[in-house]
Amino acid sequence: MSKHSEACCRISPIVDDNYQPKGTYIELNGTKTYVTGPANAEKAILSVYDIFGFFPQTIQGADILAESDVERKYQVYVPDFFEGNPAKIEWYPPTDDEKKAKLGKWFEGSAMWPKHLPKVRSFLEAAEKNNPNIKSWGIIGYCWGGKMASILAGHEEPLFKAAVQTSPAMIDAGDGASAKIPVMMLASGDENADEVKAYDDSLKVPKHVEIFDGQVHGFMSARADLKDGQVKAEYERGYKLSLEFFHKYL
Repeated sequence: MSKHSEACCRISPIVDDNYQPKGTYIELNGTKTYVTGPANAEKAILSVYDIFGFFPQTIQGADILAESDVERKYQVYVPDFFEGNPAKIEWYPPTDDEKKAKLGKWFEGSAMWPKHLPKVRSFLEAAEKNNPNIKSWGIIGYCWGGKMASILAGHEEPLFKAAVQTSPAMIDAGDGASAKIPVMMLASGDENADEVKAYDDSLKVPKHVEIFDGQVHGFMSARADLKDGQVKAEYERGYKLSLEFFHKYL
C-alpha cells in the first residue's frame, strides 16, 4: 500500500444528523442532479453515489469536496442515475433470502454498469454547458459508483484526470491494469483484502490504496453512522485524503 502525506485542507465539523445541503437540485441532461460549489469553478468532480441514491452522508460528502480545499474550490455534480428508484437501505446487508431476492431483482433491473456508463460523456457535456468555465474533471465513486470510477479510469480517451473509489464494489485487478489516470482506492474492512492488494499491485499509474480497517462497506456514504465518533473520524479522514488527491492531480 502506498503512503500518503497529511491532507491539504480543513473540513468543517461533520454534521451527524439532519444535514442541510449547501447546494441545489437541478435538471441536467434530463436527470435530477445535486450541484454544489462555485458556479464558475474551473475544476469539477462527478460524484457517483452508492446504490442508495441521494443519502445525506453522500450529499454532505459532495459539499465537503466542493468547499473544503483552502486553495481550490470544486463544483461537484451528483446525478440521479437510478431516476428516483434507488435500492432500499434495509435490504443491505442481504442477510436472508428475502433481502437477497429484493436486492438482486433491483440490481438486475436498475444498476448494471453497462446501462449507465454510456450516460457519462453526455452528462459531462451538459454540465459544461451549465458551467462553461469547467476545464477538467475528477470522479469519485462510492461502492456501486466505485466500480463506475474504476471502469472509467481505464477509458481509452480518459474523461477524467483523477479517480477516487471508496468501498468499491466488484474489485477487479483487470480494471487496475487498464487505468490511465491516477487512482485512489479507500476500501473498507468489508472488502476482500487480497482483492484490494491485487488491484493495488496491478496499478501502473500514480496511486493511493488503503484499507480502513474496522469500517463498514459504505463508510463514506449511506452506511456511515456519523453519530459514532470513530466512524465520523474515518469519514472525515477519507474526505481529506480524497481532497488532497484531487488537489494533486486534478
